[in-house]
Amino acid sequence: MTIKGSCLCGDVTFEIRAEFKNFYLCHCAHCQKDTGSAYAANLFTGKEALVWLTGEDKVKTFKLTPTRHSKSFCCQCGSAVPNTTNGFCSVPAGSLDSQISRTPDAHIFTASQADWESGLEGLKSYARFPE
Repeated sequence: MTIKGSCLCGDVTFEIRAEFKNFYLCHCAHCQKDTGSAYAANLFTGKEALVWLTGEDKVKTFKLTPTRHSKSFCCQCGSAVPNTTNGFCSVPAGSLDSQISRTPDAHIFTASQADWESGLEGLKSYARFPE
């Protein structure tokens, strides 16, 4: 199995050449800050599965000391890209170009979940930006 992915500007491209072991939606305060959203959607596999195709030299990694939290991103457009600093490969689901059929396994760090995130099931939905 080969899954392709890239950053927003296209300078960084990569492949994941293995099955994903886990798919988590992380609600920790660190993931909220580095995504600017309610949670991070990350897939996990072994770090040997990651193959950089282009732009590896444009990948920067921020490590939040003294925690284990880190984020890799394209230094051109800022998009999140795979990270291998903790001995495994964490792949932002939104960075994938290939479709995957896997659904998330679990929500994690829900004790840090944003207050405004609950009770959204009945919220209006639009296929495009509303007018």
